[in-house]
Amino acid sequence: MTELEKILGPRPPHDLLEQERLRFLLPTVLLGMAAFVLIVSIFQPYWRLKLFAPQYPQGLYVYVYINRLEGDIQEIDTLNHYIGMRPLEEAASLERSLSIFIVGVISLLVIAAIYVHNQYAALLTLPALLFPFIFIGDMYYWMRNFGQNLDPQAPLRNTIKPFVPPIYGEGYVGQFKTIATFENGFYLAVLASILILAGLYFHREAYKPLVDTMQHADKHTSHETS
Repeated sequence: MTELEKILGPRPPHDLLEQERLRFLLPTVLLGMAAFVLIVSIFQPYWRLKLFAPQYPQGLYVYVYINRLEGDIQEIDTLNHYIGMRPLEEAASLERSLSIFIVGVISLLVIAAIYVHNQYAALLTLPALLFPFIFIGDMYYWMRNFGQNLDPQAPLRNTIKPFVPPIYGEGYVGQFKTIATFENGFYLAVLASILILAGLYFHREAYKPLVDTMQHADKHTSHETS
């Protein structure tokens, strides 16, 4: 076993590749699709909030992409000011500034996993696999942070108790009603995670027998040399 094989795993013999092409093609296709879907998710909103207020009965919208906010930001910030909530742009500003770079890197790690034929492939895909859950956790953190740290000098601060806005479903704050939903970008990230799980399953089916054979041969060689 060479040092490179210890890191990247065994290379399947050419004749085996010809005989069982689908076996080795499936994990490549699934992991490649996962990386592609994750990149596509950048261009779609991950989350949407619809806010109803007496002066806005038709509702106001904010769309959260991983790198920006769109929608009725100014109007919602004006309403939030009265209850003491900080401007929306102050939430997750660091995460948004780094998000495209981060998604690009974790997508490349998924691509790299295609060329790693041992257990390290799962480690490479772990950030992408967990990405939807990281997004939810980060959203919850900022929603809780904003709702629990209201400005005590705000005009309506005394009428509103600290709260945690829901990241999914309906919520009520004073005369405001909110409806939060996940959007296409988030569901694409979830799809990428599902594709990764499927890809890792077929990756193990394809390469674990080769890893076992390589390790057995290496042990046998070590015994002979000793």
